[in-house]
Amino acid sequence: MSPLNMVVEQLVTQNAPLPEGVAELTELLEILQLLIREPSVVGSEDSFFRVLRRELEEVGAQVTHYHGVLVAQGDRPHDLMLSAHIDRHGLLCTGPNEFQYAAFIAGNQSELTGDSVSEQMLNTIENRFQGQRVQAHLPYIGTYIGQGQITRSYICPERKNLIFEVEGLEHLQPGTPIAFLDRLQFNDGYISAQLDNVLSAAIIIFLFRCGFAGTALFTAQEESGRSWRYALSWFQRQQLTTQRLVALDTSPYHDRAAADQQLVTLRRKDASANFAEGITQELADRCTQLDIPYSYKDDYIEAQNRTRTKPYSLGRTEMGRLIAATDGAISGTTLQVPTTEYHTPNETASLASVTAMIQLLQTYI
Repeated sequence: MSPLNMVVEQLVTQNAPLPEGVAELTELLEILQLLIREPSVVGSEDSFFRVLRRELEEVGAQVTHYHGVLVAQGDRPHDLMLSAHIDRHGLLCTGPNEFQYAAFIAGNQSELTGDSVSEQMLNTIENRFQGQRVQAHLPYIGTYIGQGQITRSYICPERKNLIFEVEGLEHLQPGTPIAFLDRLQFNDGYISAQLDNVLSAAIIIFLFRCGFAGTALFTAQEESGRSWRYALSWFQRQQLTTQRLVALDTSPYHDRAAADQQLVTLRRKDASANFAEGITQELADRCTQLDIPYSYKDDYIEAQNRTRTKPYSLGRTEMGRLIAATDGAISGTTLQVPTTEYHTPNETASLASVTAMIQLLQTYI
């Protein structure tokens, strides 16, 4: 029996929620396995865009690639608009045997305001990478050019970035992206990998295979604060506005107990803007109809802040930046899968949450 079929059998035994058919969950996980193996380091997403394009065109979507954003459309492009950033954290060679966290290299820091979730978690994750295998790829074409192992990582106060010491990649030239060696892992109803945000890309491809006829935007460089600009340029190019853009993503929780309090996570706002009330309430109502437990991440953070000496920011999301930049002309909400071990190759989500998100989004097909 294949690992995927074993996972499905396990869920059936546990009476966990499944999509309409067992085969559908297996298909989604097969897509995810494929995509996880493809590198997409923030700032070097071109080869991943080509993989997405191939998968989407095979199911009849109309696909157009612009700078920083790939757009797939069905026969009813304005019914619902989905978005997902497709960049993943990794390293960038920035000098002779010198490696930095790609999202926060000096060239990106003008886009970062200090209150994104990624920036706030930098000190939390700095010691998580020792022993991690990594692999280097040529920029743009994605050809594999070597593998190494992280021996140390630390925050440099002058460069305000994570610096990595890596064995085995001394030959690399500056500008070379280095991805975490990543494979999808299954464990007792949970999946683990660097899920942010390849999981959302896999879900969207699966939805197109199921007949989704709306629009999907796949954006680059979200982790460095740039993705909203690419999405905005597409809307401006098309002279479009909307109140029905739904950004799919993962949402970090500190432990499994907190993550498992809900199957999907919604938001009413972030640090930049209030989200569109209509589509936010619509998703909540559909969760209620489907008996899907949900919560609002902004409520969760505000509740946690009442017991913290140093409050956490609500975070600055791609959605909030789009809303703020357009004074609400382009608006929507977020729909997220709760996870733990955020921004590591061991980010973990329950398959119950993944299937709940699929069930919810299938109501729009």
